[in-house]
Amino acid sequence: MSSNSGDDAPDLTVIETVRCLECGATYSKPSGGGTVRQNPGCPECGYVGWISLGVTPTGPSGPTRFGGDPQLHRGG
Repeated sequence: MSSNSGDDAPDLTVIETVRCLECGATYSKPSGGGTVRQNPGCPECGYVGWISLGVTPTGPSGPTRFGGDPQLHRGG
């Protein structure tokens, strides 16, 4: 007869969907961070900057922009 003391519980990893700040690709990554081996960055371009898609932007100007060139406006 065996009893389950809870020691045999599986290790679970929480996954979140993020967007690469370099190329804009969306991908899944462990939400707890970790080493480069566990969380190597964007699978498309390798960049390690990202924003969670679970974050809701706030403020009157809309989504937060991170670095880079100013947004171009088309038209005259």
